[in-house]
Amino acid sequence: MYRNILVPVAFDSDHKPDAALAVARQLAAPGAQVTILHVMEEAPPYAVSYIPEDVLHSLREGIKAEMGAMAAGFDNGEMVLIEGHSGRSILHWAEDHEVDCIVIASRRPGLQERVLGSTASWVVGRAHCAVHVVR
Repeated sequence: MYRNILVPVAFDSDHKPDAALAVARQLAAPGAQVTILHVMEEAPPYAVSYIPEDVLHSLREGIKAEMGAMAAGFDNGEMVLIEGHSGRSILHWAEDHEVDCIVIASRRPGLQERVLGSTASWVVGRAHCAVHVVR
């Protein structure tokens, strides 16, 4: 059983967090801290000027609401929204907050993931704690 679990979630059509959240529930020790984390990739500088600020604000608020609902499913759950490169940011956050287990969902790899690597494979290859990958 783990005391400090990190569950990174994505909000695209290929990722479904339910299985990862269920695994986190099973692995959590009584009173465990469970953090739902989403990393917003930074938009390229040339694109930022074309995205209205209210759209970005609405997007952030919608993501926060969904993450809050996920975190509410745990006795000691919290949600965190950060910006950066997804793989590196997940690992930095985990190290900075002494996470002892990362539960991350992964989709079946296609050609792009085989060439570039997915976030889950990035995390698995570099994490300093246990990582449970859920498909």
